[in-house]
Amino acid sequence: TGGGPATAMRAHSDAPEGASGEVRVHRPVKPRAHVRARGSDVRPGDLALPAGSVVGPAQIGLLAAIGRASVKVRPRPRVVVLSTGSELAQPGEELTGGRIYDSNSFALTAAARDAGAIAYRVAAVADDAEALRATIEDQLIRADLVVTTGGVSVGAYDVVKEALSSVGHAPRDEEGDPDTEEDAPGPGVDFRRLAMQPGKPQGFGSIGPDHTPLLALPGNPVSSYVSFELFVRPAIRTLMGLDDVHRPRVRATLSVDEALSSPSGKRQFLRGRYDAEAGTVTPVGGPGSHLVAALAQADALIVLPEDMTSAEPGTETEVILLR
Repeated sequence: TGGGPATAMRAHSDAPEGASGEVRVHRPVKPRAHVRARGSDVRPGDLALPAGSVVGPAQIGLLAAIGRASVKVRPRPRVVVLSTGSELAQPGEELTGGRIYDSNSFALTAAARDAGAIAYRVAAVADDAEALRATIEDQLIRADLVVTTGGVSVGAYDVVKEALSSVGHAPRDEEGDPDTEEDAPGPGVDFRRLAMQPGKPQGFGSIGPDHTPLLALPGNPVSSYVSFELFVRPAIRTLMGLDDVHRPRVRATLSVDEALSSPSGKRQFLRGRYDAEAGTVTPVGGPGSHLVAALAQADALIVLPEDMTSAEPGTETEVILLR
């Protein structure tokens, strides 16, 4: 080749007849060296993948390697997310008087995907009970779970309650039990006030011919996100058949300059920043349920129990890790 890089090679079939070579072995080879024994990876009877495993590329490769053409799986649940409120505008639109941007549907759709679901965001629905009912019914064909936000508190424009509270309830007897031949509850959505802050008003139940689960969350951005973490995320991961349906929880020391107050009889969830190395958690932002900027800075929720009305600096408390 003249000392430079080779530009062509003679084909093996063109080699001269009688061409020979020599192989020199400089050290002995141990028996079965470089031989992959049958069963060295997975033996017959071994558990290749336990129930509840998330099937990703590596798991699919393993199933193919052991000759399994198919396995039973739970599909990722399809979650439909929609906001309600005539005051809501889409990001990018010009705001007129009295309107705000719809942030809930975007945040909760992203949260549903983060939890493992296939999520669909629906444009905000105005304060019209019939329009909301029709929108939800249209979405049932692609929904394993419906999540709404807004319209569940006590007010003149709580259209979610108006649209859904009387839909599909099974008749009840005098003692409040289902009065049906099957003695099983029918579809319908109940609305309750929970002893928590934020997120007191909540709705839950099922709707439609397939009894599709529906969770109705409050409309304030922080309230809806906290409610999602506590109720919707575990529901999604339960539908997926996972064992770890809840966020990790740890104990941490409260790092504050002065005592935090908490309403008696309510479990409070404050936004915070968790320092794993120091074992401390620091509140972020104020208690307002509209403060989205503080929520974006938080990586944890600080849990103050119902019987704690004041949390002094240095108090050990439960912390829900969000990341």
